[in-house]
Amino acid sequence: MRNLVKGIIEFRQTQLADYRARYAHLAAGQSPNALMFACADSRVVPNTFASTDPGELFVVRSVGNLVPPPDQGDFSVGDESEVAAIEFAIRNLAVDDLIVCGHSGCGAMSALVTGRESVELPHLRSWLRHGEPALAVARDDERIDRQLNEVDRVSQANVLVQLDHVTRYSLVRERVDASSLRLHGFWFDLATADVHYFDPEWGRFVVLDETYAPRILKRLGERIV
Repeated sequence: MRNLVKGIIEFRQTQLADYRARYAHLAAGQSPNALMFACADSRVVPNTFASTDPGELFVVRSVGNLVPPPDQGDFSVGDESEVAAIEFAIRNLAVDDLIVCGHSGCGAMSALVTGRESVELPHLRSWLRHGEPALAVARDDERIDRQLNEVDRVSQANVLVQLDHVTRYSLVRERVDASSLRLHGFWFDLATADVHYFDPEWGRFVVLDETYAPRILKRLGERIV
């Protein structure tokens, strides 16, 4: 708590003047560009590694950046909060992009590798079932970087699995088919602070650097200003 309070005071003393107008504008409402599902891991801070200002990114954080898939009735088989965020972000906020972001050294992925049945915490053990398909993908799918350790391979695979879960919702499929919503997979390497982007044309994760960024933006019909 001490660090949080100190941080608030430091923000007031050094940055509040710069952000006051921004927050005053945001008090009237939000219009983020993208919805991101990210892990709850304290080391993963999307607004920092993406340099986004308040109001630009609608972030949902959960253990393992998991999104439960729908059942045959198009209703979530797990926690409803993730799908509620999808509904709100697409219908009310009209976001253009939906991102699933995994990361290296993920504790949830490590638990899957060790075996979900060995997890002592009952709710966590149950929640991780939504990531179990990533184990098979990590073993057999050529889209995963084979040079990574097992946990990180599962983490990359989990990004693809959760994107598949997201796509199963009719609301998402309809928007994607109508070209009004784009899906993306990110993987954040904690050791290097590099963001890896899953390129569906290349079929692999690529470091999103100064060389690659213009290529993907051109493909998306955008440009770096």
